[in-house]
Amino acid sequence: MNTRHLNTVWAVLLLATLATWAIGEIGDQLGIAGPLAMFLLLTISFVKGRLVVLDFMGLRGVKFFWRGLLIGWLLLVSALIAIAYWIALK
Repeated sequence: MNTRHLNTVWAVLLLATLATWAIGEIGDQLGIAGPLAMFLLLTISFVKGRLVVLDFMGLRGVKFFWRGLLIGWLLLVSALIAIAYWIALK
């Protein structure tokens, strides 16, 4: 893994963090609220988690089992949060 790639990933993580902050702080003013905000926040969180798992934990080049295990865990947690939010809307 080269330093330039990690710096790019780091910049993407920073921008994603700023995006989640903006959605939380001024999302209503931007017309981003409710289910749309939840979908965007979960998507951004999943992308950030995937970048951390693959690049900063160094799992990009390992066997599929380990990548799949951690990415699957991210998907499971995201799905459970989405289901809990959906149930709370009813």
